[in-house]
Amino acid sequence: MAMPPPPPAPAAAAKAGAHSVFVYGSLMADEVVRAILKRVPPAAPATLPNYHRFNIKGRIYPAILPVEGKKVAGMVVMGVTDEELQVLDAFEDVEYTRTRVEISLTDSSEKMLADTYVWSDAQDPDLYGEWDFEEWKRLHMKDFLAMTNGFMHGLEQPEAKTRVETYQSFIQQQEQPASETRES
Repeated sequence: MAMPPPPPAPAAAAKAGAHSVFVYGSLMADEVVRAILKRVPPAAPATLPNYHRFNIKGRIYPAILPVEGKKVAGMVVMGVTDEELQVLDAFEDVEYTRTRVEISLTDSSEKMLADTYVWSDAQDPDLYGEWDFEEWKRLHMKDFLAMTNGFMHGLEQPEAKTRVETYQSFIQQQEQPASETRES
Protein backbone atom coordinates (compact mmCIF):
# COMPACT_ATOMS: atom_id res chain seq x y z
CA MET A 1 0.00 0.00 0.00
CA ALA A 2 1.47 3.36 -1.06
CA MET A 3 1.97 6.12 1.48
CA PRO A 4 0.02 9.31 0.84
CA PRO A 5 2.18 12.20 -0.36
CA PRO A 6 3.35 14.65 2.31
CA PRO A 7 1.30 17.83 2.71
CA PRO A 8 2.44 20.56 0.31
CA ALA A 9 4.80 23.24 1.60
CA PRO A 10 3.63 26.85 1.38
CA ALA A 11 3.96 27.82 -2.29
CA ALA A 12 6.66 30.46 -1.77
CA ALA A 13 8.83 28.11 0.28
CA ALA A 14 8.70 25.51 -2.48
CA LYS A 15 10.54 27.83 -4.90
CA ALA A 16 14.29 27.32 -4.98
CA GLY A 17 16.15 30.15 -3.27
CA ALA A 18 12.99 31.66 -1.82
CA HIS A 19 13.02 32.69 1.84
CA SER A 20 10.29 33.36 4.36
CA VAL A 21 10.95 36.28 6.70
CA PHE A 22 8.96 37.01 9.86
CA VAL A 23 8.55 40.79 10.24
CA TYR A 24 7.18 42.51 13.32
CA GLY A 25 7.89 46.24 13.03
CA SER A 26 8.20 48.77 10.22
CA LEU A 27 8.38 45.94 7.65
CA MET A 28 4.71 45.13 8.35
CA ALA A 29 3.94 48.28 6.31
CA ASP A 30 3.73 47.53 2.58
CA GLU A 31 5.11 51.01 1.79
CA VAL A 32 8.34 50.26 3.69
CA VAL A 33 8.70 46.81 2.10
CA ARG A 34 8.17 48.35 -1.37
CA ALA A 35 10.83 51.01 -0.67
CA ILE A 36 13.36 48.32 0.29
CA LEU A 37 12.54 45.43 -2.06
CA LYS A 38 10.98 47.39 -4.94
CA ARG A 39 7.96 45.06 -4.65
CA VAL A 40 5.60 43.68 -2.00
CA PRO A 41 5.93 39.87 -1.82
CA PRO A 42 3.01 37.73 -0.60
CA ALA A 43 2.58 37.89 3.18
CA ALA A 44 0.37 36.34 5.84
CA PRO A 45 -0.30 37.11 9.52
CA ALA A 46 1.84 35.03 11.86
CA THR A 47 2.97 34.80 15.47
CA LEU A 48 6.36 34.12 16.98
CA PRO A 49 6.14 32.32 20.34
CA ASN A 50 8.46 32.95 23.28
CA TYR A 51 9.63 36.38 22.09
CA HIS A 52 8.72 39.93 23.16
CA ARG A 53 8.65 43.11 21.02
CA PHE A 54 10.23 46.04 22.86
CA ASN A 55 10.38 49.79 22.35
CA ILE A 56 13.93 51.13 22.11
CA LYS A 57 14.73 54.40 23.87
CA GLY A 58 15.57 57.05 21.25
CA ARG A 59 14.40 54.93 18.30
CA ILE A 60 11.08 54.62 16.47
CA TYR A 61 11.51 50.97 15.48
CA PRO A 62 11.23 47.89 17.71
CA ALA A 63 13.46 45.05 18.84
CA ILE A 64 12.59 41.46 19.70
CA LEU A 65 14.31 39.16 22.15
CA PRO A 66 13.44 35.71 23.49
CA VAL A 67 11.08 35.91 26.49
CA GLU A 68 9.48 32.68 27.68
CA GLY A 69 5.67 32.73 27.63
CA LYS A 70 5.34 35.86 25.43
CA LYS A 71 4.50 36.06 21.73
CA VAL A 72 4.92 38.58 18.94
CA ALA A 73 2.23 39.17 16.32
CA GLY A 74 3.58 40.01 12.89
CA MET A 75 3.63 38.93 9.27
CA VAL A 76 5.57 36.33 7.33
CA VAL A 77 6.80 37.69 4.01
CA MET A 78 7.22 34.80 1.57
CA GLY A 79 9.20 34.34 -1.62
CA VAL A 80 12.07 36.65 -0.64
CA THR A 81 14.98 36.09 -3.03
CA ASP A 82 18.61 35.65 -1.97
CA GLU A 83 19.38 39.17 -3.25
CA GLU A 84 16.41 40.67 -1.37
CA LEU A 85 17.53 38.90 1.80
CA GLN A 86 20.94 40.57 1.44
CA VAL A 87 19.22 43.96 1.10
CA LEU A 88 17.19 43.22 4.26
CA ASP A 89 20.41 42.24 6.05
CA ALA A 90 21.92 45.61 5.09
CA PHE A 91 18.77 47.43 6.18
CA GLU A 92 18.69 45.70 9.58
CA ASP A 93 22.41 46.44 9.95
CA VAL A 94 24.53 45.35 12.93
CA GLU A 95 21.80 46.09 15.47
CA TYR A 96 20.03 42.86 14.52
CA THR A 97 21.07 39.26 13.95
CA ARG A 98 19.19 37.23 11.35
CA THR A 99 17.91 34.14 13.15
CA ARG A 100 15.89 31.10 12.01
CA VAL A 101 12.72 30.71 14.13
CA GLU A 102 9.54 28.65 14.12
CA ILE A 103 6.39 30.69 13.62
CA SER A 104 2.68 29.87 13.41
CA LEU A 105 0.49 31.14 10.61
CA THR A 106 -2.43 32.94 12.27
CA ASP A 107 -5.09 31.74 9.82
CA SER A 108 -4.26 28.03 9.94
CA SER A 109 -1.98 27.54 12.98
CA GLU A 110 0.41 25.83 10.53
CA LYS A 111 3.98 26.00 11.82
CA MET A 112 6.86 26.93 9.55
CA LEU A 113 10.45 28.07 9.73
CA ALA A 114 11.30 31.65 8.84
CA ASP A 115 14.17 34.07 9.24
CA THR A 116 13.69 37.05 11.52
CA TYR A 117 15.85 39.85 12.88
CA VAL A 118 16.58 39.59 16.62
CA TRP A 119 18.09 42.52 18.56
CA SER A 120 21.83 41.84 18.88
CA ASP A 121 22.25 43.24 22.41
CA ALA A 122 20.20 41.07 24.78
CA GLN A 123 21.35 43.21 27.75
CA ASP A 124 20.47 46.57 26.16
CA PRO A 125 19.24 48.91 28.93
CA ASP A 126 17.33 51.00 26.33
CA LEU A 127 14.72 48.28 25.72
CA TYR A 128 11.38 48.79 27.47
CA GLY A 129 7.64 48.20 27.29
CA GLU A 130 5.72 46.98 24.26
CA TRP A 131 6.09 48.50 20.77
CA ASP A 132 2.79 49.32 19.03
CA PHE A 133 2.54 49.09 15.22
CA GLU A 134 -0.65 51.17 14.92
CA GLU A 135 0.86 53.97 17.00
CA TRP A 136 4.03 53.82 14.88
CA LYS A 137 1.97 54.10 11.66
CA ARG A 138 0.14 57.13 13.02
CA LEU A 139 3.12 58.97 14.48
CA HIS A 140 6.27 57.85 12.67
CA MET A 141 5.65 56.02 9.40
CA LYS A 142 5.94 59.09 7.15
CA ASP A 143 9.36 60.08 8.55
CA PHE A 144 10.54 56.45 8.69
CA LEU A 145 9.60 55.99 5.04
CA ALA A 146 11.56 59.15 4.11
CA MET A 147 14.58 57.81 6.03
CA THR A 148 14.20 54.39 4.36
CA ASN A 149 14.07 55.96 0.89
CA GLY A 150 17.23 57.92 1.75
CA PHE A 151 18.94 54.75 2.94
CA MET A 152 18.00 52.86 -0.23
CA HIS A 153 19.26 55.72 -2.42
CA GLY A 154 22.49 55.80 -0.41
CA LEU A 155 22.89 52.03 -0.69
CA GLU A 156 23.36 52.51 -4.43
CA GLN A 157 26.22 54.99 -3.86
CA PRO A 158 29.91 53.95 -3.70
CA GLU A 159 30.23 55.30 -0.13
CA ALA A 160 27.00 53.85 1.23
CA LYS A 161 26.07 54.66 4.83
CA THR A 162 24.78 51.98 7.14
CA ARG A 163 21.11 52.09 8.07
CA VAL A 164 22.04 53.20 11.60
CA GLU A 165 24.13 56.09 10.22
CA THR A 166 21.31 57.05 7.83
CA TYR A 167 18.77 56.97 10.67
CA GLN A 168 20.96 59.09 12.97
CA SER A 169 21.69 61.73 10.32
CA PHE A 170 18.00 61.83 9.34
CA ILE A 171 16.99 62.44 12.98
CA GLN A 172 19.64 65.16 13.33
CA GLN A 173 18.34 66.88 10.17
CA GLN A 174 14.78 66.72 11.52
CA GLU A 175 15.85 68.29 14.84
CA GLN A 176 18.20 70.91 13.35
CA PRO A 177 15.60 73.18 11.64
CA ALA A 178 13.66 73.39 14.90
CA SER A 179 16.74 74.50 16.87
CA GLU A 180 17.76 76.99 14.15
CA THR A 181 14.37 78.70 14.21
CA ARG A 182 14.55 79.06 18.01
CA GLU A 183 17.98 80.70 17.76
CA SER A 184 16.97 83.24 15.06
